[in-house]
Amino acid sequence: MSLRRMLDPTRTGTEADVLKESLHRRVIGQDEAIDEIASAYQVFLTGLRTPARPVGSFLFLGPTGSGKTRIVEATAESLAGTASAVVKIDCAEFQHSHEIAKLIGSPPGYLGHRETHPALSQEVLNQYQSERLRLSFVLFDEIEKASDALWNLLLGILDKGTLTLGDNRKVDFSSAMIFMTSNLGAAEMSAISSPRMGLLRTGLMGDNRVEERASNSAREAARRKFTPEFINRLDKIVVFKRLGRVELERILNLELLNVRDRLFRSHPTNSFHFALTDLAKDVLLRSGSDQRYGARHLKRAVENLLVQPISNLLATRQVQTGDSVLVDSAEDREHLVFFKESRTGTKSASERGSSVAA
Repeated sequence: MSLRRMLDPTRTGTEADVLKESLHRRVIGQDEAIDEIASAYQVFLTGLRTPARPVGSFLFLGPTGSGKTRIVEATAESLAGTASAVVKIDCAEFQHSHEIAKLIGSPPGYLGHRETHPALSQEVLNQYQSERLRLSFVLFDEIEKASDALWNLLLGILDKGTLTLGDNRKVDFSSAMIFMTSNLGAAEMSAISSPRMGLLRTGLMGDNRVEERASNSAREAARRKFTPEFINRLDKIVVFKRLGRVELERILNLELLNVRDRLFRSHPTNSFHFALTDLAKDVLLRSGSDQRYGARHLKRAVENLLVQPISNLLATRQVQTGDSVLVDSAEDREHLVFFKESRTGTKSASERGSSVAA
């Protein structure tokens, strides 16, 4: 008598789970994209990927500053140990068909043939591969800005997993993840979400109908821009969500950790501890909340209001090794003030009066 036991095909292996956890620590609010990357990686690990095609091909749509490029870098950091493993192609540099020679090299007999080194050679693609990980990462950033000639090259890469260089050498993309990013539909998404902008800023993401409408508008913009042949060769189109206050708060905490790491690496013998009050964090969030630029605007606020004043404190030796600095909100709620705390935990009158404003 045989017994049947129901299996769970939704479970993923340990390595894919580790990748998911790593991406969740690095990228905030884009769970769908993380799941799709982890799924492609799972198929790659089990050897079930389609022969003679890339491991995965993704088109990431959505507003600027929502994490499209960052998630590609985070994938490379998680799997290859460095964001430099991403072969990044800035499509704004390939708006004319003749510029494709920079990608594939000039054919024999053309001027500059021997001097032109193709940006997508096999050597470049395999540069960060190892015995442990035979996987490459290629990013075509702002793909909508490229000429039709680049799109035609991509058709061959996505369909056959190969690229023919100017000297007829073949480049194998069967062990590569191909990522494309685009801001197509971002304006439409903003128009749909704008009636609920106040809710977005307080962390109440738009209801499912608003999110679905915004996602559909971005997908439709992509279909208008790209040919059906191009769209049909993609494994997945993922629309990145606009970030709300809850997501920005989590990103801010990541940025503060990065500032602490930068401080320790650049001044290992003159490191000090700093902490921000809730009011100080609120200043950074309000200064860095801009629906047009997403998390990029928040990063600029951290650089201008926190990092620059800290560099001034270091340059003028107002803080030294072992000091503890408290960062608070100024009275105008637009700048930050910095206090060096004494060993007794109290601040002197002169320290209370000191401030550093960006």
